Amino acid sequence: MQATYHKYILNFKRPSGTSRGILKTKETWFIIIDDNGKRGVGECGILRTLSIDDRPDYEEKLKWTCQNIQLGLDTLLKELFEFPSIQFGLEQVFLSLDSKNKFELFPSKFTQGKESILINGLVWMGGKEFMKRQIKEKLTSGFSCIKMKIGAIDFETEMDLLTTIRKEFSSKEIELRVDANGAFLPQNALEKLKRLSDLDIHSIEQPIKKGQLEEMALLCEKTPLPIALDEELIGVFLEERKEELLQIIQPQFIILKPSLIGGFNGSNEWIEKAKKQNISWWITSALESNIGLNAIAQFTHTLQNKMPQGLGTGSLYTNNFNSPLEIEKGNLQYNNSKSWNFNLV
Repeated sequence: MQATYHKYILNFKRPSGTSRGILKTKETWFIIIDDNGKRGVGECGILRTLSIDDRPDYEEKLKWTCQNIQLGLDTLLKELFEFPSIQFGLEQVFLSLDSKNKFELFPSKFTQGKESILINGLVWMGGKEFMKRQIKEKLTSGFSCIKMKIGAIDFETEMDLLTTIRKEFSSKEIELRVDANGAFLPQNALEKLKRLSDLDIHSIEQPIKKGQLEEMALLCEKTPLPIALDEELIGVFLEERKEELLQIIQPQFIILKPSLIGGFNGSNEWIEKAKKQNISWWITSALESNIGLNAIAQFTHTLQNKMPQGLGTGSLYTNNFNSPLEIEKGNLQYNNSKSWNFNLV
């Protein structure tokens, strides 16, 4: 068994805005295992400045992982508990190696093309006209749930955009989610949540920056608008710490990004803790290539969560890998008439 790692730079079709800045490229890494004529592939989807494993020794840790691949998945996952994106890549590569088709990690009606996954349409930050154009595109494409990133431009402008949608479509017709990426201040967050709730917004992700547990707990207690924790989950490794975090904050939702929280194992741990406290959840990709997105989508389907999931990022790049994944009327589906073209090495 031989393992290698490879860096790959994904190029955005158009610069994409978040509250942390404009994204033009996205770095990602792949682990490939060759074993007696079989090959497995997994993506380590690191997000610089956001991933807890954005560390100077990241590549060194990938190298160590490949050199010690014979230790096996369970041992490696324990050794790499501070590197959730590498954990996720390893889970994928071992499933891929054991699969008849290296891209079918969780065989199901989804991979057979018989069932699809309801997803939200993502609207990136930018000028008012740019955001309005994106909203129109998503509605025309048949999405019934739209997620809009807010916090980078003037709040009043964002409110105008959301109000425009609500005037035309009721909450029964279009579910609206917003993602603040921690852009609000604790002292004015509740006032903004009250205004957003007037528009029948489904939920808001991470209204204030992570790490302000008391302030977030107070917000979740008083909010008229359901709050979903996102960045707050990053870097929480121990099971007892996960349980404690949810008990303190008591959010209405949590959002799981496997690349950022330790892959399938990490996601399942959070789901188990959330269920105990009657907290709902959904899964979101974190700008992976179609390799990582494919793994997340297949895993998500096995969980049978009927809420719209955040898996619509596969068409963002000019140099993504062709795959059977496609979006049709707000659903992610697996079209087996399409082929993969993963020719990295």
